[in-house]
Amino acid sequence: MIDAKNVLGTDLKLCCNNPITGYYRDGYCRTGGQDFGVHVVCAQVTAEFLTFTKQQGNDLSTPIPAYDFPGLKPGDRWCLCASRWQEAKEAGVAPPVILEATHMRALEVVSLDELKEYGL
Repeated sequence: MIDAKNVLGTDLKLCCNNPITGYYRDGYCRTGGQDFGVHVVCAQVTAEFLTFTKQQGNDLSTPIPAYDFPGLKPGDRWCLCASRWQEAKEAGVAPPVILEATHMRALEVVSLDELKEYGL
């Protein structure tokens, strides 16, 4: 059982386990002291977002077998850094968000209203 709350104030739900996501690679968008990126926004990635983040230097679409990373494709769910999601929103390419699986720490960067606007 994960002892964390989502942006709605309820128990944090699983974001995705295929591919396995989360800073701790447990499927949840939890964070901790070593997670300097604060990977707390559960998003369903889009082609536009994948192109944007690659242009920003974070290629999430290319597989990296050494890290057992399959590469993401549109429709996959992934725990994103709250700041990268905000950057994508400002650029007009923010992917949809799964509110129940987005950790409450996202609210330190993004407002609940903004997240709800993109909620699935």
